[in-house]
Amino acid sequence: MENKLTNVLFAGIGGQGIIKASDMLTEAAFRMNYDVKKSELHGMSQRGGSVSSDVRFGDKVYSPMIPEGQADYLVAVSEDQIEVNEKYLKKDAVIIRPSEINEEDAKSRMLNIAMLGRLNKYLKFPEELWIALIRESFKGEVAEQNIAAFKRAQE
Repeated sequence: MENKLTNVLFAGIGGQGIIKASDMLTEAAFRMNYDVKKSELHGMSQRGGSVSSDVRFGDKVYSPMIPEGQADYLVAVSEDQIEVNEKYLKKDAVIIRPSEINEEDAKSRMLNIAMLGRLNKYLKFPEELWIALIRESFKGEVAEQNIAAFKRAQE
């Protein structure tokens, strides 16, 4: 019996919401009844250093770290993190870049949530699940703005 795993690597710079986005994917996968594990690596403390987070989910996950050559997706919230993380990617991995997000969202504090929307084009988790998670993570108008950014990026 094959144990199908999905490996998602988030990469960016401190302050871009890498940890928030990976936490939300972890919770979404958990709510979809997957076994899920997560790890994170902080570069320079606070803003400005490289930050990455591995999220792995499937029938059974034994390690939170994505082995080299096994990432199915790279969510590169900062373009300069693509080359740094190439060794982790499968040959057919999908790289999600800020340039795929509409310009207004790409320049906003909602970029990480918009990137989740783009990732969900592939994962196909129910939109209602994401909306609930966004509303749990953000309040009021900020939640609604993030939901709109998520939806725009899915289209």
